Amino acid sequence: MRVPLLDLHAQYAPIMDDIKAEMDKVFVTHAYKLGPQVKEFETAIQDYCNVQHAVGCASGTDALVLALLALGIGEGDEVITTPFTFFATAGTIHRVGAIPVFVDVKPDTYNLDPTKIEEKITPKTKGIMPVHLFGQPAEMDAIMAIARKHNLSVIEDNAQGIGAKYDGQTAGTIGDIGTLSFFPSKNLGAMGDAGMCLTNSAELAAKLVQLRQHGENPQYYHRWVGLNSRLDTLQAAALLIKLRSLPRWTEQRRENANYYFQHLADVPQITLPYIHPKAQSIFNQFTLRVENRDGLMAHLRALDIGCAVYYPLSLHLQECFQYLNHSPEDFPISVALSQDVLSIPIYSELSREQQDFVIEGIKKFYN
Repeated sequence: MRVPLLDLHAQYAPIMDDIKAEMDKVFVTHAYKLGPQVKEFETAIQDYCNVQHAVGCASGTDALVLALLALGIGEGDEVITTPFTFFATAGTIHRVGAIPVFVDVKPDTYNLDPTKIEEKITPKTKGIMPVHLFGQPAEMDAIMAIARKHNLSVIEDNAQGIGAKYDGQTAGTIGDIGTLSFFPSKNLGAMGDAGMCLTNSAELAAKLVQLRQHGENPQYYHRWVGLNSRLDTLQAAALLIKLRSLPRWTEQRRENANYYFQHLADVPQITLPYIHPKAQSIFNQFTLRVENRDGLMAHLRALDIGCAVYYPLSLHLQECFQYLNHSPEDFPISVALSQDVLSIPIYSELSREQQDFVIEGIKKFYN
């Protein structure tokens, strides 16, 4: 039996005709940039995420850059974030001329540890960028309290957490700006790259709209240097159709997660994901912490079971960040996780038969 890490064939098959029909509308109008489907999708996301403003852009990475620019964060400023995340989190901070200041993560949720933030705040600190890793929100109540105390901006990297909630609030809508990624592997994935910024501030939303189009307003007049980062109309058309299925897909992922919780709980070599009592995860990934990670990964791949390591090298140890002068000992939890984590299939179309095969494969390896 083959069990891929993600099965886009199974995801698209029931809705492809609807996507093609929506895309055909674009071919009729030829409004390929900021066409009507873009605004329609932005409005739909506002409703889904319960946020006042949604501004589409070309990628989740661009969304982070736009958020930093809109908040006036740039050369020489410091932004506190996690070293255990996808590269774009710290990469975008560097890209605007700011300095990523890493804080280690919690050993249970793998999210930014709020108790370690204040010791890293300096006069140069301008913001905090928590990541809602694997679809579980960070501890936003504690993070927001620290940000308010020190007058810091908060950018939520919610690339993996669309629709997740923390203490009843939708992830990505709690800080000053939240960002979404619609990379194809995300729970709501485009047919290419696409992203979005979320905010409840009309002033920031207007600035984001301007910045995503070279900072111009009106045309050919530029107050700021922005990006060429518009959400493609064809991508918006596809995402509009897919958004209809997202609530069902999310519930199926949660059901699949519960099945793993039930049937892998008796494997002592595995630490199952821990979900914070205030958090509601959307399980973008189902990430285990395991003994003999590389051996288990090779075993599962030999059985044609998809699995992946997110992430194999903590950001503070990446070659491009050597100028920060960090050692492995600086963030030991992040380093340990990078050696132990393994993500297994969790996508909504996963059958019970496939899940049983994954569970059996894991248990056979350790037995």
